[in-house]
Amino acid sequence: MKTTIIDFLKDLGQNNNREWFQANKKRYEEGKKEFEDFVNSLIPAIAKFDDSIKFLTAKDCIWRIYRDVRFAKDKSPYKTNFGAFMAKGGKKNHGPGYYFHIEPGGCFLSGGVWMPEPEVTKKIRKEIYYNYDEFNGILNHKDFKKYFDGIDNWDRQKLPPREFPKDFPGMSLLLNRSFTISHAMQEKTIFSEGLLDYTVKVYKAMVPYNNFLARAMEG
Repeated sequence: MKTTIIDFLKDLGQNNNREWFQANKKRYEEGKKEFEDFVNSLIPAIAKFDDSIKFLTAKDCIWRIYRDVRFAKDKSPYKTNFGAFMAKGGKKNHGPGYYFHIEPGGCFLSGGVWMPEPEVTKKIRKEIYYNYDEFNGILNHKDFKKYFDGIDNWDRQKLPPREFPKDFPGMSLLLNRSFTISHAMQEKTIFSEGLLDYTVKVYKAMVPYNNFLARAMEG
């Protein structure tokens, strides 16, 4: 990708209003097109090890830049990132998948399940409880640990879930309400020729984790 995509997002962050956006619409369209082209090349590369996404296109996966501000305190009309979620059925899928995020100072790749409904959270917790050794093995596999430090800890409850024994060795895992995993990327990686190959390697390392969560949700 070109540095112009980050330059546009930086400028948007400092001028998040409709007047500026309309005056710079061409820059936005160029950045969007570049992002779509990358996602369209990424989908078939992922499909080599996860064929559930093979019929997707970038438009199925890329989130709109326009924010829904109806119930938000922040009335800024635009997101300051480009994001795409590749999963069976596209971005509206609530199950595990592959997320790509470009934002100045905050580029990352992620997977897993984001803010599931309470009943889904219960299913995932039960799967971890009954298959703790398997799940722990996934989290500690060398390929996984090369890119991830475990489950993101941004969405956790303080008290242990009452349905499980307090002495369960994996109780810290059950405190999670979301089950996302993330890998931060430096901006220089975004602009390197090896971006596609690098991204595919990270996504491939998360496949066993995603498969475990998918199995839990189907149960």
